[in-house]
Amino acid sequence: MTDSELISEPVSSPGCPPPHPAPTRPSVSLPAGACDAHCHVFGPRQRFPYAADRTFTPVDVPKEQLRDLHAFLGLPRAVIVQSSCHGTDHSVLVDALATSGGRWRGVGLIDARTPPERIAELHAAGVRGFRLNFLPHLPAAAALDELAPVLAVAADHGWHAAVHVHGDGILRYRTLIESLPVTVVIDHLGRVDLSGGPASAEVDQLRRMLDAGVWVKVSGIDRVSRLGPPYADAVDLAALLVAHAPEKVLWGTDFPHPNITGPAPDDGLLVEALVRIAPTPALRAQLLVDNPATFYDFPASSVHAPAAQRSTE
Repeated sequence: MTDSELISEPVSSPGCPPPHPAPTRPSVSLPAGACDAHCHVFGPRQRFPYAADRTFTPVDVPKEQLRDLHAFLGLPRAVIVQSSCHGTDHSVLVDALATSGGRWRGVGLIDARTPPERIAELHAAGVRGFRLNFLPHLPAAAALDELAPVLAVAADHGWHAAVHVHGDGILRYRTLIESLPVTVVIDHLGRVDLSGGPASAEVDQLRRMLDAGVWVKVSGIDRVSRLGPPYADAVDLAALLVAHAPEKVLWGTDFPHPNITGPAPDDGLLVEALVRIAPTPALRAQLLVDNPATFYDFPASSVHAPAAQRSTE
């Protein structure tokens, strides 16, 4: 496989660009068992139709395309997050997990109508958490009192909540986040506004949440940065959080980068940024291997599996 063969010819889709056509081959060697803890699969729509009430329609990026990219980047394990464009029909996620040999885990979408037996089925398939969206362009999470019975079932399975907020949402939803009856991870650096710099109230709140036991994904640097590639301001924030609480951080590509403005980022450059985000081999092993192994309950056989062979063609 050549670099240019990684991404198939895209199908046009308003509002969601296709993945980068030729990602950079990373020069950094990732530790064995490295995990992309936040990525998605979309379609193909002929087999896995998108939800009728979706708020966006992505370009099809099926599991095979994700697997090829991970092999190219050196990421043998991954966590696939169910997208709101597929709604609560998890067929696409369960199908992907079933083909992974235990190297992929999932994060689902649940609502007040999700029956306990469905949560048990998703857990058996490899799902280990659910996402709560608090963004204007995505369907809003239900009120906690409506979700309480479902959250209790999820908690019984050891699931976590992945909370997706934007800007000052990390402050506005602080009380709600702290009241959740499960472990919480904040997606994409809290999507904080970096115009206030590292001393802003939003960044301070992220540090406080880490101190209180909340996890943070140092993913989405391309979404948070105000400078563009190589995203130096967002990389500095990610590095600050990794240094502050190395045992409570996770990293992911966010491939194939839905709901962004402009072209999709180069996933190879996102991997290269790990040298600054986690500047020592020990920190990278903790961020990419040890933390996700614990947080997502990966089977021991997949934790230190050798990275997929990269093409040399």
